[in-house]
Amino acid sequence: MTGKVLVTGGAGFIGSHLCESLCRQGRSVVVLDDLSTGSADNLQGLPVELIRGSVADPAAVQRAMTGVDKVVHLAALPSVARSVDRPLDTHHACATGTATVLLAAKDQGARVVYAGSSSAYGDQEVLQKHEGLREDPLSPYAAAKLAGELYCRSFARVFGLRVVVTRFFNVFGPRQPANSPYSGVIAAFSRALLDGRAVRIDGDGLQARDFTYVEDVVGGVVRCLDADSSGCETVNLAYGQSTTVQDVYRTLCTLLQEAIGPIPIAAPIHAPARKGDVRHSLADTSRAKTRFGFAPTVGFAEGLRRTFDWYRRQSGKSSSP
Repeated sequence: MTGKVLVTGGAGFIGSHLCESLCRQGRSVVVLDDLSTGSADNLQGLPVELIRGSVADPAAVQRAMTGVDKVVHLAALPSVARSVDRPLDTHHACATGTATVLLAAKDQGARVVYAGSSSAYGDQEVLQKHEGLREDPLSPYAAAKLAGELYCRSFARVFGLRVVVTRFFNVFGPRQPANSPYSGVIAAFSRALLDGRAVRIDGDGLQARDFTYVEDVVGGVVRCLDADSSGCETVNLAYGQSTTVQDVYRTLCTLLQEAIGPIPIAAPIHAPARKGDVRHSLADTSRAKTRFGFAPTVGFAEGLRRTFDWYRRQSGKSSSP
């Protein structure tokens, strides 16, 4: 075993933070990324091998898998809204791409951590979503990510592949793209406020999310990667804390005025609710804590402050005296 880790989608937001953590630990890291949503700049200064290619391309995946004994499969085409616009592209990247990666990992004998999504739960009446619930995807994105999970389960049963499915809940943090129609709400709000623009709130803003800071998610992924588990296990990686979009907006307004002074803030623009959007998303994290020792250290409030400070530095806005 070489100790070499393959990170698919490693040039993306979450992937680059994971690569940074793995490199700090002295691990050998290879990244497979087609740079369609990620950027090589996110890996600047990190001693990683970057292979540009799609996870749906067997030749590219095979090349990246050479000598690897652990894989974190993050590559996807994110965003519910994008999947409504481009369902076949989403399926190709998320479902076909996952099957391609799992097949290569099976041939290599590598352990896999798959980045699943809380969107698999849909909008069920149970408030705190636990892994024993039957999945109920509402969007093409959710369906494609769940298809990836089903491939993980089948490869574990048929081929003995060791897999952990980690379901993410609204991950946020530095380097998350902020200028796309598909941007995460915290990134989009931070950039708009710093630019002096009105933020756009889809729906009434009372939809609630288990927003989770990227550093804590990465810590959970690494624990799952290094654990001694067999078969396919599924765990939620989040805080078990619910925050509404309106609350996020109000907190970011406070952070803005704390940072650069009491400036006027444009009233938010309300748009129709998005198709396929989940109303409430809240994780039960007991299995991740019990089975893999998941122990977040940053938390939502501090993570939000760190994230806003990063966007403020990127915008060139100085702190108030």
